[in-house]
Amino acid sequence: MTRKWMSLLGGLAVIAAVIAIGLLPRLGFLSGGEGTDDGSHGTGLTATTGEADIGGPFTLVNGAGETVTESSFPGRYLLVYFGYTYCPDVCPTSLQTMALALERLDPALLDRVQPLFITVDPARDDRAAVADYAAAFHPRLVGLTGTPDQVAAAASTYRVYYAKVEQPESAIGYLMDHSAITYLMAPDGSLAAFFRHGSDPEAMADEMRVILGAAGAQG
Repeated sequence: MTRKWMSLLGGLAVIAAVIAIGLLPRLGFLSGGEGTDDGSHGTGLTATTGEADIGGPFTLVNGAGETVTESSFPGRYLLVYFGYTYCPDVCPTSLQTMALALERLDPALLDRVQPLFITVDPARDDRAAVADYAAAFHPRLVGLTGTPDQVAAAASTYRVYYAKVEQPESAIGYLMDHSAITYLMAPDGSLAAFFRHGSDPEAMADEMRVILGAAGAQG
């Protein structure tokens, strides 16, 4: 076997290993380990039942430089998405879905939901960047950033996978590979539901109406 072919096969093996390593942290979550897909909407929407080790304390900053934690919005449901402003397709699609779902909620229900966009690229996404990016999708969406350690801690509490993917021939330098789940967290910090990338906005709105309506009836 020539050195050229050995090099090519070796390169393919490295690529395969990188892909496998990148997918492994997400396979358990997306296979339903943290929730049960009841298939009620047939759009990739997954509601959760029982306890799940997702969500928890975080300390980040918003566009105004104010500290934001998981307790900054008492009594509200948090609709949380992790992404980054340089994302070419997945993040804009997911955030547009979120915005369309929020627009379908009655004002009284919408007031009980606080959508959050948390960057996984703090090196480029400063306070102004996340604020402007979030505002472009929905006026209620708050963009959050922080130090690399703060972002890593927040991502860890939500079991979010992310990793830098170098793009040496691109002007932007690198992309971020990351999981694409939208989390609905109840006011007590528990996971109320999560929505996969590609969910239908109307189905997402329907699920939130059911959850918020049931909570309102109990209150």
